[in-house]
Amino acid sequence: MLTEERLDRIREQLTIRGKVVASELATQFDVSEDTVRRDLRELAKLGFCRRVYGGALLPTPDFGTLATRTALDKDRKSSLARAAARLVEDGQTVFIDAGSTNLAVANALDPSQTLTIITNAPVIATALSDRPNFTVIVLGGLYDQAKGACLGPQAIREAMQVYADMFIIGVCGVDSIAGVTALDPSEAELKRTMVNQSSILVVAATAEKLGTVAPFKVADTSMIDHLIVEDGEFDRGDFARCDVQVHVALDGGSPST
Repeated sequence: MLTEERLDRIREQLTIRGKVVASELATQFDVSEDTVRRDLRELAKLGFCRRVYGGALLPTPDFGTLATRTALDKDRKSSLARAAARLVEDGQTVFIDAGSTNLAVANALDPSQTLTIITNAPVIATALSDRPNFTVIVLGGLYDQAKGACLGPQAIREAMQVYADMFIIGVCGVDSIAGVTALDPSEAELKRTMVNQSSILVVAATAEKLGTVAPFKVADTSMIDHLIVEDGEFDRGDFARCDVQVHVALDGGSPST
């Protein structure tokens, strides 16, 4: 097989699966792993993939500002949000992370429930301001306008004073091998704190974030309790092996496990 043909095949697999494993490619193409690594370096140089230990992933997408993200894919995010909101039980204390999908989750919460919501996103606190049964607490800190989130040491200190029943996390990437990842180190640090302070971790991820790995680690796959994904083709096997309960958000918003 010619090098260019092999590169095209690798690109095709990256597009379909979102990732490739060097040892598997070496067996498939009957070449050495060194040859595959050279191929992956070439594809990374051209911007077609991002190399990680043992293989490569699709490049991390630029998800834009919060305002941009909020305006995009509203129906898709609403479906995920309704499924996530159904996991929240009356009387719980819930961390809700910043992010456009999580803003939709906040709006989907049952207003008849009595909840304590802790968030680092002022826009989420504002969205819940008309819920008399909700106690809403905003974590302070340095406000990042692009992310719509309060970050930094103050937010971390305040989060460490809370023991939450559930954390609905915003993700830049979620992968069955790499786990939950974030684009920014300060964002990742606060997320890690909230994961450690919570009993249940919930991830609601649009399709483009599945199989994506951002630079900064937040949590291992095994720490995810509930993963909510869109209706469509999705191989839940790798997540299920890590004891992650996978829910498919149907059009009506009811999760199908």
